[in-house]
Amino acid sequence: MAAGGLLLLSLTLLQSLVVNLSAEGPFPSAATIKLWVDKMQEDLVKLARTASGVDRLAEMYMRNQNLYTVEANNAARLVEVAARDIEKLLSNRSKALVRLAEAAERFQKEHQWQDEFATGDIIYYNAKDDLNDPGRNESETSSQRIKPVFEEDPIFGRQTSYQNAAVHIPTDIYEGSTIVLNELNWTGALDDVFKKNREEDQTLLWQVFGSATGLARYYPASPWVDKGRTQNKIDLYDVRRRPWYIQGAASPKDMLILVDASGSVSGLTLKLIRTSVIEMLETLSDDDFVNVVSFNENAQNVSCFNHLVQANVRNKKKLKEAVYKISAKGITDYKKGFSYAFEQLLNHSQSVYRANCNKIIMLFTDGGEERAQEIFNKYNKEKKVRVFTFSVGQHNYDKGPIQWMACQNKGYYYEIPSIGAIRINTQEYLDVLGRPMVLAGQQAKQVQWTNVYLDALELGLVISGTLPVFNLTKDQSGNQNQLILGVMGVDVSLEEIKKLTPRFTLCPNGYYFAIDPNGYVLLHPNLQPKHIGVGIPKINLRKRRPHVQNPKSQEPVTLDFLDAELENDIKVQIRKKMIDGESGDRTFRTLIKSQDERYIDKGSRTYTWTAVNGTDYSLALVLPPYSFYYIKATIDEALIQAKFTETLKLDRFDEFGYTFLAPRDYCTPVKITDNNTDFLLNFNEFIDRHTPKSPLCNDMVMRVLLDAGFTSDLVQEHWSKQDPEGITARFVATDGGITRVYPRSAGYYWTENPETYEDSFYKRSLDNENYVFTAPFFNRSSEEDGIMVSKAVKITVGGKLLKPAVVGVKINISNWLENFTRTTTKNECKGELCGCEKNSMHVDCVILDDGGFLLMSNRDEYIQEIGKFFGEIDPGLMRNLINMSLYAFNKSYDYQSVCDPEEEPRQGAGLRSAYVPTIADLLQLGWWASAAAWSILQQLFLGLTFPHFLGAVEVEEEDFSAIPSKQSCITVQTQYFFENEDKSFSGILDCINCSRLFHAEKISNTNLVFIISDSKQMCPYCDAKPLMQAEKPDEGPNPCEMVQQPRYRKGPDVCFDEDAAEDSRDCGGVSGLSPSIWSMVGIQLILLWLSSGSRHGQL
Repeated sequence: MAAGGLLLLSLTLLQSLVVNLSAEGPFPSAATIKLWVDKMQEDLVKLARTASGVDRLAEMYMRNQNLYTVEANNAARLVEVAARDIEKLLSNRSKALVRLAEAAERFQKEHQWQDEFATGDIIYYNAKDDLNDPGRNESETSSQRIKPVFEEDPIFGRQTSYQNAAVHIPTDIYEGSTIVLNELNWTGALDDVFKKNREEDQTLLWQVFGSATGLARYYPASPWVDKGRTQNKIDLYDVRRRPWYIQGAASPKDMLILVDASGSVSGLTLKLIRTSVIEMLETLSDDDFVNVVSFNENAQNVSCFNHLVQANVRNKKKLKEAVYKISAKGITDYKKGFSYAFEQLLNHSQSVYRANCNKIIMLFTDGGEERAQEIFNKYNKEKKVRVFTFSVGQHNYDKGPIQWMACQNKGYYYEIPSIGAIRINTQEYLDVLGRPMVLAGQQAKQVQWTNVYLDALELGLVISGTLPVFNLTKDQSGNQNQLILGVMGVDVSLEEIKKLTPRFTLCPNGYYFAIDPNGYVLLHPNLQPKHIGVGIPKINLRKRRPHVQNPKSQEPVTLDFLDAELENDIKVQIRKKMIDGESGDRTFRTLIKSQDERYIDKGSRTYTWTAVNGTDYSLALVLPPYSFYYIKATIDEALIQAKFTETLKLDRFDEFGYTFLAPRDYCTPVKITDNNTDFLLNFNEFIDRHTPKSPLCNDMVMRVLLDAGFTSDLVQEHWSKQDPEGITARFVATDGGITRVYPRSAGYYWTENPETYEDSFYKRSLDNENYVFTAPFFNRSSEEDGIMVSKAVKITVGGKLLKPAVVGVKINISNWLENFTRTTTKNECKGELCGCEKNSMHVDCVILDDGGFLLMSNRDEYIQEIGKFFGEIDPGLMRNLINMSLYAFNKSYDYQSVCDPEEEPRQGAGLRSAYVPTIADLLQLGWWASAAAWSILQQLFLGLTFPHFLGAVEVEEEDFSAIPSKQSCITVQTQYFFENEDKSFSGILDCINCSRLFHAEKISNTNLVFIISDSKQMCPYCDAKPLMQAEKPDEGPNPCEMVQQPRYRKGPDVCFDEDAAEDSRDCGGVSGLSPSIWSMVGIQLILLWLSSGSRHGQL
């Protein structure tokens, strides 16, 4: 008790000392600081209000109500209509898809298999012809190439031909093989169906058939690579690896990958196993669940995941990193491995999400004598789990036991003797999983709509409708074929969906969004994945770079709704209801990240949502309270139309200010361009030749003319009649799409987005009642002078709240500095501290905005850092401001960022594509029977069979010139904001052997705070570690922790994973070659020549 009383007395005395120092000492008193701040507030607000004319523009809207009406945004009705329109769009695409799938099954059933084809029997356009050698002999493949006449297509943004379809064949598949030639033969009949579909629906985009053999036929024809954009001739695309194919080829999967990590798999075999597992993970989509387990005499998870996890991008990345670290030691115990795998796979814990469909164990091993039959009898007596086995590497082990495992458990046995067999053999298991779908017939004929992903042919973000195509033939005994022929797909661009969810009556902070059953957004204003890649990179397997992506192999776009926005408990509930297909609405206050991602605002939002019937998608509309109504222009008089139009002419900029027109679809013939001058000229020319009421135009034209008229009146009646000191520019931006900057000269340095719906200052001003000061970017150009101040125009018409525009000014920094120091300095002072004198040795005075960015200071060195986050300038003081709750912060992750590529860890190094033995190896007879010798034979065989394949995997380091300079990554962002409504804050910043007094006072009616503190120069020993706000690369949330509390999701309603009629007798077989010593000598000499010569003759 005595100690507690003494501590309390000490704190009281300290507080009294601080107050006395503030009141009587050199540090200004709280009352003095309050007077300064009140004076600053009065001057700043008065200047901004009178110079901007915010009240005058509001008056103009009120007195001209005869030129517009106020219409309601009925959220429930809007979202229902939009959902219905999306349903109709997808339904129409589904009809085309069904026609294609039925036709494909019919054509294949009628097709007569041919072992040989005469030259010219097969005619098609190979989409990679421009990549192939001009002197290629077509007779080698018994086919004749078409050379379509291409025209630039504005819809696809590339050259297309509607007279032909195109064929893409993966690089590692020989296009002259009998299987491929037969496939080319019967799929050629699809071209007429493609064309007929387009005749019935001119809006159709890509129509694609992806074959289980790897062949892809798509319409309209278009070159696979624009050779004008890249010189790279290597193509690693395989349709069977695309998200839409994976999702359509089989029901969702619960996969446990079991890796033999015993000592016998060390060296070359272990590298092959690692690479094979990585490729296997790439065959999984977000509807699948997976884990990887390694075993020797014991079994263990390779990563921190102790159960199956969703096969999303982050979890697969974690598993890949762990797979690269697998080491080989100990002995093989299949019983331990399979027991562990079955226990984990069959664990039906309610706390763990699963696909609850195909259950699979994938075994990667070099072989062994053990069958572990009792384990299968114990766990898999009813064959509910399929077992696929992979014999990896070249060795002399008995492969019979692992083949038996696959055959007895409705799986398949594969061999991966070398690198060339990995991609093919790690994806063919989908054929086996497709058997129940084929046997289910029409029940499995359900159109599935995919997650959003980037189109391989540069259409942008798309979703695809998919439908499996079955082999309907029967064998000689009348048994139905169980093979899936492939997947049919049609694309829907997200731009098409956006057109069905118009936003230009919702105000900039209103928006639609849609999510899929995984909670991923397919429509959201924050869904903006960065396009990475400058062509198709050549892959050097000596230095495998698993994170380098290109447009044709980029990961699916999986942005969760809770990552697209700032998460809170209510949004978690809304997400669940949407996934469950419910309808509803909810109004609440939430944190909102600014468009430029530097600030956090608080605002009210109403969420209204409903399901999109016929799909698994759900659509929502978000509205702030000032968006419940909107202005609809009704300018009937032609004279007024002409008058308002005239203010948009370029030769009237001196009179009405530099004018920007938001690039929107006002009239069909007026094409959108990023060049404001050209867009204005085209717009004016069209309106002059026609009228704003032209049927080729929409309601947005009248609204933009209305705003043009009101803003031109503001310029003429207010701005032109005054020249306030300290103002470099005045501006107005409107909901209708007009931005005027006055005087004209200031418009040349205007860097804001002409699309007002994308302007950060505009959107922030709508959510704030105060005058919003926006810090310039610290790395701005020297021409961007001035501090932007903006405020929303607020009117109420018939009790209906509207915010139709934002007005503002740019304050000259030098003038503000002069007023700032004058306001905060005593006129008469004798020896004591005079206040915020310029470059004072005693105090630092700054003004920060609500994001913690520096706007004003009494120090010259700080003036040079205006726009920089204060935590980088005075870290210790900023941390104290956070600790005392002046500022709060929010940390969030951006999953759509791009970063510089990173080298893969050494243990992750991939396999060499061509191993060349040393002379010492050649002299050892034992070497010729080794795995290395057999690998060389395999590689030479691949090189002779597929002459372009070795070129695809063996390139020199300098050939990485075509690799993108960026890669997708996660970054962390921290935004700061005022935590509460308190106005005054005081404290002491304790350092090592000194301390600093400080006082902070918010400036009313603004988003600013004034801070005065003892000079940092007088106490340099405080925490100097910068507090960073800027975005920086990060590992993101720990996946190991996230999987413990996974977000809610919902799998497909149907599952096709078993059928009593399935014939599982076809389960793979053993095949091999036995090389002779003399053939290997010849092979070695050839490989030595290839390894030296190819380096100088790469394509």
